[in-house]
Amino acid sequence: MFDKFYEFLYLKVLINIVTSKSKTIVYTEMLNKQGVVESYEKEFDTNYLNPEMREYIHKLSKESPYYYISLLDSSLSQGAIPSTSKHTMGMFHDLSASEYKSFDDKWTFYTAKTDLYAIEKVYEKIGLDFIISPFVVLANFFKDKINSNVAMFVMVEEGTLALSIFKNSQLLYADYIDLKVEMEFDSLEIDDHDIEEISLEEEDGIDLDDLDTLDEIDDLDDFGDIADLDSIDELEDFDETKDVEEELAVQEEQDYDDFPAENTDGLNEDYQRFSLIQSSVNIFYQDERFESEFIENVYIADGVGVSGDLKKYLEEEMFLNVYVRRAELASELCEIAKMELS
Repeated sequence: MFDKFYEFLYLKVLINIVTSKSKTIVYTEMLNKQGVVESYEKEFDTNYLNPEMREYIHKLSKESPYYYISLLDSSLSQGAIPSTSKHTMGMFHDLSASEYKSFDDKWTFYTAKTDLYAIEKVYEKIGLDFIISPFVVLANFFKDKINSNVAMFVMVEEGTLALSIFKNSQLLYADYIDLKVEMEFDSLEIDDHDIEEISLEEEDGIDLDDLDTLDEIDDLDDFGDIADLDSIDELEDFDETKDVEEELAVQEEQDYDDFPAENTDGLNEDYQRFSLIQSSVNIFYQDERFESEFIENVYIADGVGVSGDLKKYLEEEMFLNVYVRRAELASELCEIAKMELS
């Protein structure tokens, strides 16, 4: 009773942390019973919890005894599988070394215990209340679309992709992709035969440049409480009376041109993204473990400001209908935290 009384007197402070390869965004909302009173966003040029960031978060947490800190999971050893049954989950991924949780009793997301321990050590001085899977954020961001015919959904972050395929709100396939790791791995797949061919081409005077481009975590046992999102309401039904292309085209145009495209050096990063998406979709089609169906539509949650090249590659090379929505990931993370607290 007294907790409810004091909670009425104080604001709730929701602190949300999103790290990427080169920066960290800390987005904060102050809420009362009526809704958001104030919001703040601060960017740090680091992907690590340095003293400046820690002091900033401590200052925010002193605003109210009711503060909650959320982190978007960026662990490499994470993913999602289209099952919640202990009898079949192992068919998709060995979860013996992972902590996992079901989403709406329909599918399961997971993270390696070693990664969670590493997160605990990094953030132990400020504490965390929620570690939130990007697949959960993606499903919520496109909650008006996943309850439809089969479609692919991709969250684009700096250096990573969270890819999922849904049909009628049921996950069919998911893949968490680190661009750097995957491209380095691919570069190691050149065998001796390939090297010999390249040498012959160079000796014959072929200019290779002229060739066409080839198509609160204190105990890991509490993870279930930290990442428990079962309380999230059923995702909204897809409104079949709306024209999907018309609706998304309008959203795509609204303010999207003002979202700056990222700068990339060397190989076009959007081509890397396209190549990895294409490879992942091929696994979905070919692996008998997955109930593969033909994909026509892809919805992209753009958290970095991709160029139009990614859309063009997906349309021209994979013959997909592509719809792009700008995504403020730290704000979307806050929405999940609100759902959990409610």
